[in-house]
Amino acid sequence: MSAEPPDSGREAVAGVEPPDSGHDGPARGEPRVIDARGLRCPLPIIELARAARTTAPGDVLVVWWTDPTAEHDIPAWARMRGHQVLVTAPLTQSGNHDPAENAAYATTVLLSSSSPPPLPVIMQK
Repeated sequence: MSAEPPDSGREAVAGVEPPDSGHDGPARGEPRVIDARGLRCPLPIIELARAARTTAPGDVLVVWWTDPTAEHDIPAWARMRGHQVLVTAPLTQSGNHDPAENAAYATTVLLSSSSPPPLPVIMQK
């Protein structure tokens, strides 16, 4: 048996299995996890954008992060792209929601099926 030990450090959130959990990938309709823990800005957003390009509209991405800037960067990225942040929750059992302490969090993003809002047009004279 090759079961992962319970103290492996890979937490689950909202029924989402950790990456490399023995499955080939998420089934249609299941959230896709981007494990950006330990990555510093701007890498969590780069990984999220890369995953969004290969994920169907209407699907859900869950970003696991530890970089405190991701708490604001992920919602800003989603808003600029026309996507929706559903929830941000701690991955750890402590319940401490202080990103400055470098705890792990999960932000769930619903990918929009529509185009992002248009950029403003700047008229030059």
